Amino acid sequence: MPALAPPPAPEVVVTAARLPPTPGDAAFSVVAVTPAQLRVRGQLDAALEDAVPGFSQFRRSSSLSANPTTQGVSLRSFAPSGAGRTLVTLDGVPQNDPFGGWVIWTALPAEGLDGAEVVRGAGAGPYGAGALTGVVALTERGGDPGFYDVDLSAGSLGYRRAAGAADARVGPLDFLLVASGEHDGGWIPILQGRGPADDRLSLDAASVALRAQTRLGAGVLAVRGGGFEEDRQAGLVGAHSRASGDFLSATWAAAPAPGGFGWRLQGWARGSNLANTSVSVPASQAFSTPADDQYKTPALGYGVDAALRRAWSGADVELGLDVRAAQGDDYERFAFSPAARAFTQDRRAGGRTLVAGAYLEADRSFAGWLVSGGIRGDYWAAAHGQLVQRLISTGQVTLDQSDPNRSGALPTARLGVRRALGGGLFVRAAAYEGFRPPTLNELYRPFRVGNNTTEANPDLVPERLTGEEVGVGGAAGGASWNLTAFANRLADAVTNVTIGAQGGGSLMQRRNAGVIDAEGLEGEARRRFGAALVLEIAADWTRARVDGGAAAPQLTGLRPAQAPALTAVVSARWRPAPRLSLRAALRYESARYDDDLDTRRLKSGTTVDVEARWRASAHARLFVAIDNLLDARVQTAEPDPGLFAYDRPLMLRTGVSLRR
Repeated sequence: MPALAPPPAPEVVVTAARLPPTPGDAAFSVVAVTPAQLRVRGQLDAALEDAVPGFSQFRRSSSLSANPTTQGVSLRSFAPSGAGRTLVTLDGVPQNDPFGGWVIWTALPAEGLDGAEVVRGAGAGPYGAGALTGVVALTERGGDPGFYDVDLSAGSLGYRRAAGAADARVGPLDFLLVASGEHDGGWIPILQGRGPADDRLSLDAASVALRAQTRLGAGVLAVRGGGFEEDRQAGLVGAHSRASGDFLSATWAAAPAPGGFGWRLQGWARGSNLANTSVSVPASQAFSTPADDQYKTPALGYGVDAALRRAWSGADVELGLDVRAAQGDDYERFAFSPAARAFTQDRRAGGRTLVAGAYLEADRSFAGWLVSGGIRGDYWAAAHGQLVQRLISTGQVTLDQSDPNRSGALPTARLGVRRALGGGLFVRAAAYEGFRPPTLNELYRPFRVGNNTTEANPDLVPERLTGEEVGVGGAAGGASWNLTAFANRLADAVTNVTIGAQGGGSLMQRRNAGVIDAEGLEGEARRRFGAALVLEIAADWTRARVDGGAAAPQLTGLRPAQAPALTAVVSARWRPAPRLSLRAALRYESARYDDDLDTRRLKSGTTVDVEARWRASAHARLFVAIDNLLDARVQTAEPDPGLFAYDRPLMLRTGVSLRR
C-alpha cells in the first residue's frame, strides 16, 4: 500500500527562550535524548531509564507506582537517594521539589518536550548546586503555531491516559498549552504472604502548563505557569499520598551569533505540598495500624539566574550567576495510640535554605581539539531550623528545638578535552567537582514508614563529588558508539544509617556517612541496517563501595543501598512496511540491596516491552504496547524479612496519537 504523504507544512520560525547547549558539552559524557525516545514508555522517568542506563530513582518502581518521596534521580547507579543526586531542569528552571529534592514526573508529560540532554558526572560550571552525579536538562517545545501532539490511551489494570500539547499564535504572542490526566487502577505488590492489610498501588494524576512568549528586542521573552496534583494508594490499607503544586517562571533569552553576545535572564518560583500517611503491619499482614500522618508540607522554592555568553568562531565564553532559595514546614501527627485509636502528638519541623553562586565557563576548538572548562564558587546556608512537638490532647509542648544557623562556601570546577582522530573517531577526558546541599526534608523532618523510624539531622553538610573519566567513540557507515570509564568519589554522603532498633523496626538517622567510591563503565552503540531496522544497546556497570569512617563504621566495605552493579537495555526498531513500525526492548538490572547493611537482597530483574504503531493517516498513529511482556516478577522492596514487593505485572496499552 503506498505511503500517505503529509501535506506541505507552511514555513514558520520556531523560537525558544533559552540559550543553546555549547560545543564544549561534547568534551563530557553527554547523552542527547530525542522526543521520540521520551515517548517509548508511558512515563517520562521510565523512558529516560531506557535511554540512559544508570538513570535511577531510589527504588526500582517508576512514577506509575513510586511514592513521591522516592522519585529523586541519580545517574550512574551511584548510591540512589530519595532526595536525588541529579539536577533536573526544564529550559533552565529546576524541577526538583523545594522541600525534598524529588521530582514529580507526572507533571512533565513528554508531549510538551522537545528532547533532553543528560550530562553524566558532576555538573559544575553553569549547573551548580544539586548537579552532583549529573544533570537532566529537559527542553520544552519551541514556538510552532498550528502544532499539536495528543495521546489517548487505555489499558489493563484500569489504566487510562490523555495528554497533549498545542501551539497557537495570537498577534505577537505564541501560546503553548500542555496538559495531562492519568489514572491507573494499580496492582497489589505483595504476592507470597499477602494479607488483609495489603492494598493496591494506584494513581490519579493531572497537570497543566501554559507558556506565552514573544519577541522582545533581540531575544525571546517567555512566561510559563501551571500546576499539578497526584493521588496515590501506597500498597497498604490506610497508606496514601497526595502531591500538589504550582509554578511560575519568566525567561528572556537570546542565542549568540558568531562574534556576538547571547544572554539569559530568568526568575522562577515553585510551590509544593505533600500529604503522606504511612502504616505499620505485623508479619502476618493481617491488619494495618496508623504510624504517621504527614498532613501537609507547604514549601516554596524560588530563584533567579543570569548568563551572558560571547561567541566567536570556534570559541565561547559564558559568565553567570544564580540564586536558589527554599523554605518549608512539615506538619505531622504521630505516636498513634491503639487504645484511643488516635494520634497523640503533633509536630512541626522546617526551616530555610539558600545557595548563591557565580561561574565562568569557556570552550575552544582548534585543529581537531576541543577544550572546555569552568569554575564557580557557591555560598550555602541553612537557617531558622525548628522542631516543635505537642500533645494533641492538651497542646503542651513536649519538645522545642531550634537549630543553629550554618553556612559555608564551596569552590568547584570542571575541565574536559576532546580530540577528533579522523574517520569519525574521537577520544576525550574530563575531571570535575560538584556538590549538593541537604534538603529541608533531610535536615529537619523525622519520619516513620511502616515499622522503621528515621531521624532528621540539622548538622548535615553538603555532599561533594570529585571525578575523572576517559572516553572513546566514533560514527561511520550507519553506526555510532561510545564508551566511558569513570572513577567518582562522593564525600560526606547523606545516607539513612541504621543506628538501632525501635518499635519492632529499625531506627535510622540521616548522616554524612563517610565516602562512597565508584568506578565503572558506561556506553551506547547504535547500528542502522538499511532504512528499516535500527539496533541499539546501552549499559552502565558501576562498582560502588562505602567507607563509613567514624560516622558509620558498620557500612565500611558494603555496597550502597539501592545501587545495582549493572543495568543494560537492548532495543530494536523495525519498519517492515511504510505504515507499520515495531519496537522491542529488553531491560536487565542486576541485584541490589534494600537496606544500608546489605542484608535485604533484591534479585536481578529482566523485563521485555514491545510496541506496534500503524500510521492511519498523515497525522494519526494507532498503537498497541505490552509492558513487561513476560510478566516477570521484579522485586522492588523487602519490607519484612522474606516478604517481597513486586513491580507491575504484564500491562497492555492501546490508543491513538495525533500529531501535526
